[in-house]
Amino acid sequence: MTAGRARRGGLVTFGESMGRVSADQIGLLDLCRSFTLSVGGAESNVAVGAARLGADATWAGRLGDDGVGDTIERRLRTEGVRSRITRDSGFTGLMVCSRRTNAGVRVDYHRAGSAGSRLTWGDIGDDLIREAAVLHVTGITPALGDSARDTTLRAVRAARAAGVTVSVDVNYRSKLWTPRRAAPVLRELVAGADLVFAGPEEAGLVLTAEGGGDPGRALDPLGLARTLTALGPRDAVVKDGPRGCVAVLGGREYVRAAVPVRTVDPVGAGDAFVAGYLAELLAGGDAETRLTTATRAGAYAVTVPGDCEGLPFRHELDSFAAAEDVAR
Repeated sequence: MTAGRARRGGLVTFGESMGRVSADQIGLLDLCRSFTLSVGGAESNVAVGAARLGADATWAGRLGDDGVGDTIERRLRTEGVRSRITRDSGFTGLMVCSRRTNAGVRVDYHRAGSAGSRLTWGDIGDDLIREAAVLHVTGITPALGDSARDTTLRAVRAARAAGVTVSVDVNYRSKLWTPRRAAPVLRELVAGADLVFAGPEEAGLVLTAEGGGDPGRALDPLGLARTLTALGPRDAVVKDGPRGCVAVLGGREYVRAAVPVRTVDPVGAGDAFVAGYLAELLAGGDAETRLTTATRAGAYAVTVPGDCEGLPFRHELDSFAAAEDVAR
């Protein structure tokens, strides 16, 4: 999708949304006495983040017929995200977040056999894909099972056939599959994309079809981005956390430093980055605007706890940018 192009449907994404159970205290999990229930999941995070920045967003997926599923559906509705939800006899997955120290967050997943892992093509459908301006998928969904993998690959092919821009966030999860299993699937996803997001290690994994090495190890982030575009995407963005990001967009190279902030919760920062980028893409923003908003949204997200609850609204991001300019 080129800047300025408008198409009915906005952003469409799908995957597994989960309940996030977060310990309220720092320390051993078995000594924590209070917990907070919220909503997590890469694709629904992106949908919420984009919607808060003014984009038209739709999320599709399976939820269990349980209280956590109800919570997720209500959250999406409250955020203005349209949803296509299939209720399933299985349970809604959970992620349990805890802090042994204030140096980082440990995340344990309880999702094997969950409702979300049984995603099928019937839960998405050609009509939803054809109406989109951008289809966004991640490398998490195909790791959930055969049906979810086949659905993801089919959706990318359907989007390409319909002229819909395909966005892929590699989002490799080692707890879900091995590098050897993941690499060829992720490479196929990237080859079918118009726009790809990846961390440096994820880019190296994609560039190894067998997952047994890392030909990208000797490349700098810009070299990785250029090599990713050689697989098929027109645009590639390499997210490098506190070091910022680099991108090759339409053949031009870009570098963005990270916004210096105090990190409270790093979970979901990459999703916030992607949401900011896609919101500006849908609004017709140029490359500079897309990367600036993405970088600021990612920085904002780590300053507050939670996956999607702390994602910035447009006016908050503008105030955040003003504060950043004053700090300089």
